[in-house]
Amino acid sequence: METKLKLHGFNNLTKSLSFNIYDVCYAKTPREQLNYIAYIDEQYNSERITKIMTDLTEQIGAKVISVSKQDYDPQGASATFLIAEESMVPKGGSETIAHLDKSHVTVHTYPEYHPDTCIATFRVDIDVATCGEITPLSTLDYLISSFDSDIITMDYRVRGFTRDVEGKKLFIDHNISSIQDYIDKKTLRRYDAVDINVYQANIFHTKMLIKEVDLQNYLFKTDVFELEPQTRLDIHSSLRREMIEIFSGKNIY
Repeated sequence: METKLKLHGFNNLTKSLSFNIYDVCYAKTPREQLNYIAYIDEQYNSERITKIMTDLTEQIGAKVISVSKQDYDPQGASATFLIAEESMVPKGGSETIAHLDKSHVTVHTYPEYHPDTCIATFRVDIDVATCGEITPLSTLDYLISSFDSDIITMDYRVRGFTRDVEGKKLFIDHNISSIQDYIDKKTLRRYDAVDINVYQANIFHTKMLIKEVDLQNYLFKTDVFELEPQTRLDIHSSLRREMIEIFSGKNIY
């Protein structure tokens, strides 16, 4: 068990996790594409993402102070949480809490589809910033399992400093060599993962691409056995191309 740091005063380190998830689907007609968008919009409306983020907040040992949520027309949803560590939750109705402006969770959804290729893509952006001892890294497995995660990009940064009881500055208060250290090995085996880390600046970046594409799981209201073999291959190729382009950040010509 890691020895708890003895600090002078409050832990002023800010730990920020930006987490982007992409789910890719094939919808063969314009109507199915619109139906897919409507399905995703309902499946991940503001109520649902609020529930997911509330559970996440509890898992990192924080308390929700306030929530703002919104569904958009024609599609998409957002939720923003103001959170605090257990020790910072107000007592006796006090409205003043230190450092709350640095502890928050935001989530936004972006359903969209390609007008020509029948490929629909759903993106979720999640940002968690905590100030103090708690870190959002412990929730990664929960986040990955809460959405259909085909491509995942994660950025984690520790900013600021705190002091130990002897006055020495501490620019990080936990051991980390990669974001992958905080993801279950069983989960990691399902993905190809790449790291770009800047240790001197406490900046960590990981992106992950699903390895296996079971075509049936990517067809919206279509049975794979209804399709001709060549059609299956073409759809599989289109899905894989979409995933690789998102993962690499480059168009494939």
